[in-house]
Amino acid sequence: MDATTLHDLLVFLDWLVRPMIVIGKAEISIVKIAAIILSVALLVSGAKFLKRLLVGKLLVSSVHDQGTRSALGTIVQYLVVFFGILVVLQSAGIDLSTLTVLSGTIGLGIGFGLQNIADNFFSGLIILLERPVKVGDRIQVGDINGDVVRIAIRSTTVLTNDNINIIIPNSEFVSKQVINWSHNDRNLRVSVPVGVSYGSNPEQVKTVLLGVADNHPDILATPSPAVLFSGFGNSSLDFELLVWTRTRIQTPRFLRSELNYRIFAAFHKNGIEIPFPQTDLHIRSTDIPLWDPRPPKPASE
Repeated sequence: MDATTLHDLLVFLDWLVRPMIVIGKAEISIVKIAAIILSVALLVSGAKFLKRLLVGKLLVSSVHDQGTRSALGTIVQYLVVFFGILVVLQSAGIDLSTLTVLSGTIGLGIGFGLQNIADNFFSGLIILLERPVKVGDRIQVGDINGDVVRIAIRSTTVLTNDNINIIIPNSEFVSKQVINWSHNDRNLRVSVPVGVSYGSNPEQVKTVLLGVADNHPDILATPSPAVLFSGFGNSSLDFELLVWTRTRIQTPRFLRSELNYRIFAAFHKNGIEIPFPQTDLHIRSTDIPLWDPRPPKPASE
């Protein structure tokens, strides 16, 4: 290696270790910045691996609910990242007390321009701690209906029946009404309204409807199906078949459609008539003719 090359190498190395930024008493060089970035990247990767280990193996025997394991894993992941970054900065010689002005500036920015981000952040913490929704739940937020597949610190991902992932800000779950179809368990009740003619036997209708429910593989035996005689309609006796399902919680409309097909076939087999709206017109006898047989008078000129 000649003298010129050696000199250039020494200049380059001196540039790498030369302080570029001074924070308090800490002098930050290119090498130190690269070391901080590499440490943070390794820390984030390690935290993600720890979350997968907790959710997939360590907590399986003690915490049986997948949503609970996922929430605990996410909380541990963010705690490890937060405190790990503090340790990395302290190890790099950066006195965090010198970042007071920067923290005040960030707080001012949150107050004016980052309210939505801060709102979603703290809403994510509330969701992870209180767990009004959890991974695997069937929820409805406004017009969005689907399964929760991921809860992050800023947003929650919901998978719809159309296989579309919809990312919802966490603040929506805290400030608005959320329907959780599986908050306590995965059982869902499906209601199927049915109308029959007034000439039908209500007891026979009840027996036929319960038979349809008993023969469907996705209907639970406990809680048992039930039939309500809901009232007397304008042209029909109104019944309601109530069934419970665990396997069709994602597709209740399709389950209701299948039951309607089976009910129609069962009614046809047992001679039970499904009425349609109709109106009877009664004309009383009167001395006034319905039309005048005389020809119309010509118009006067």
